[in-house]
Amino acid sequence: MSFRRYSLIVWKEFVQFSRDRLLFPLVFISPILQLLMLGYVVGSDVTNLPTAIVDHDRTAMSRSIEDAFSSSGYFRVVAHPADEAALGPLLDSGAAQVGIVIEPGTAVALERGEKVPLGIVVDGTDSRIASTASGYAAQIAAQLNRQRLDAKLGAMGGPGLDARVRVVFNPALKAINAMIPGLIAEILMLTMVVVMSQAVVRERARGTLEQMFVTPITRGEYLLGKITPYFLIACVQATFVGTVGVLWFKVPFAGSIATVALGLALFSGTAIGIGLLFSLISRNQHQAQQTAMFYMIPTMVLSGFIFPIESMPPAVVPLTYLIPLRYALVVLRSAMLKGSGVGDLAAPMLAMVVFSVVVFGVAVSSFRKRLSD
Repeated sequence: MSFRRYSLIVWKEFVQFSRDRLLFPLVFISPILQLLMLGYVVGSDVTNLPTAIVDHDRTAMSRSIEDAFSSSGYFRVVAHPADEAALGPLLDSGAAQVGIVIEPGTAVALERGEKVPLGIVVDGTDSRIASTASGYAAQIAAQLNRQRLDAKLGAMGGPGLDARVRVVFNPALKAINAMIPGLIAEILMLTMVVVMSQAVVRERARGTLEQMFVTPITRGEYLLGKITPYFLIACVQATFVGTVGVLWFKVPFAGSIATVALGLALFSGTAIGIGLLFSLISRNQHQAQQTAMFYMIPTMVLSGFIFPIESMPPAVVPLTYLIPLRYALVVLRSAMLKGSGVGDLAAPMLAMVVFSVVVFGVAVSSFRKRLSD
């Protein structure tokens, strides 16, 4: 292998990258816009749900129930319909997403120690919001019961069970803290796969690929020279996007920068290898682009970025082990939020190394076959 010929390929790629008016914004500007836009969308907690309360009791107890819901920050009382018949149109129109019905005689029944139903109606058209709202409502009801029980036990002088829950790594339970590391990896993969999927097929379309191999340049020098610039660009992009994500969204960083950098470097190699493979097996640029987009859909769904892997059907879970993004999410979230080191993350990092070796091996084999055709 000639270092001079290799360096010429690297230089050629950098020159082409700098001259491409679309590629530079795609690699450096678009990821930041995606991070800011998606960070606020997917990382936002469910709060201020418009809520309508039907209060048939109209007592101090019913008002305390309403105060408990409205002061939680999860529910925003927007209407007080007279009855359930008036509540229906509010839910139908979307003016309210949650309806709470306080039955008559609630205060009296509670004083007697009786069990009183608290009607909670949730709009289920968005299952994520419905599930979260149901959980919040159950928590608030449980908290009200606990407060009443504490007051009674205190008056009786009896002991009580004091459950003290401590959430580690994300005490505030902010969704954004878990989503930003995932977004960094997802944006890196999307960008590199799309960009690299055009790398070789573009030269083939221009007719410069055949001209390249009239020169003494070997296939290994060509592929290595093709990969190196984009690997360096991926590292710069990951550093830039990661820094903006952590500082802008104030995500706690408990780990080592070296561990995160190593994880991103390994994942960058995997993403570049996948994009290169798509470029080599495609006959034109449109086909390469479609292949890249088709690959990203199952990657997003099966990686655990959007849906927890634990909640997936058992038959689908084995497929998630074939998604490199799954391992990148484990590495970034654990390193950034838990402070895990390389030793703790050896398994997912090794998996990314294996993926890189396999993907590049298949890419080289496809390249040889394509040249022989």
